Amino acid sequence: MAGRRHEALVLGAGVAGLGAAIALGRAGLDVGVLERAPAITEVGAGLQISPNGMRALAALGLNGAEAGDPARAICLHDHHGRRVLRMPLPRAPGFILAHRADLIALLERGARAAGAALHLGQEVLALDDACAVTSDGAFQADLIVGADGLQSRLRGVLNGDAAPRFTGHVAWRALIPGDGAAPGEVMVFMGPGRHVVSYPLRGGVLRNIVAVEARADWVAEGWNHPDDPDNLRRAFAGFGGPVGEWLSRVEACFLWGLFRHPVAARWHDGAGGAVLLGDAAHPTLPFLAQGANLALEDAAVLGRVLGGVLGGVGDRPGALRQFERLRKDRAEAVIDAATKNATLWHLRAPMTLPVHAAMRVLDRIAPGLALTRYAWIHGFDAGKG
Repeated sequence: MAGRRHEALVLGAGVAGLGAAIALGRAGLDVGVLERAPAITEVGAGLQISPNGMRALAALGLNGAEAGDPARAICLHDHHGRRVLRMPLPRAPGFILAHRADLIALLERGARAAGAALHLGQEVLALDDACAVTSDGAFQADLIVGADGLQSRLRGVLNGDAAPRFTGHVAWRALIPGDGAAPGEVMVFMGPGRHVVSYPLRGGVLRNIVAVEARADWVAEGWNHPDDPDNLRRAFAGFGGPVGEWLSRVEACFLWGLFRHPVAARWHDGAGGAVLLGDAAHPTLPFLAQGANLALEDAAVLGRVLGGVLGGVGDRPGALRQFERLRKDRAEAVIDAATKNATLWHLRAPMTLPVHAAMRVLDRIAPGLALTRYAWIHGFDAGKG
């Protein structure tokens, strides 16, 4: 019912928003979630939940394995389809390959179980003094949580407008029918100025495809800009292995420009009345598959801080300062690592030969060693750190 008051009001019912609703509900707060969509429906594509995300889900009382299938390895190939390096993945807590809708469904169940009230069809038109105004009226709250993504209204209130920088990359995403098998392998095909990532979803019923190309011109941000599949096929016409066959089966795809947004300078209002998390605070590029994982970490840490383990509910401004201190440096470091990964996957001659040769040596003698460079990312536990 419009006009209701909550102790905490979360803007957005995506991964960050539903995660925050669970965390705050479990911390004992009365939580409401405002979502502009009229229903939480099956939208989006695939995502990877890495061990740090799995630990964050566990801290929220959820079993991440319910959201998808285990991933056994990441296998890198050159654009001709030749194997470069296969990195086995740990089993516990492991990596999960999930359809975004399945993760959202898991989080929605968790949010409702934690007592959160989901107010759907509520587009936020204005924010003013712990009040969110929608087309249906006003929602009051002691704390407003901005989990409203790249175009966050609350981020603008706290930080003003900041123009994002086009990275020189665009990305297509598509889903195609799978072959019914689920080997649990993330396959990456690296080419000059472009790469393709693909993996099975839902037990092999679907296959997720993300294809990234470096280019001088740009397209608008957002995940839902339809594009002609022939444009995707032309961009990757020279790729070998299974890529050509996969792309031949694409009937619908979406294209978006990849922009680098600065990490928000201010994550909270200083008075304990507003805080940002997820993409609203720190948008990241998709080259390490950490966007959803960082959002889950944020949610778990925010609930822990406001739940009194750190800072205490009675000192909400101090708790939010603590939240920013705990999260900001890590988010910036992960974003920088993701940005650098794009360079590795888009090498051109003459650098391709020595770098791929070194990877092939690793593939023969120590295939798991390459993944250890990201141990600081995957080993993080939001329930403790």
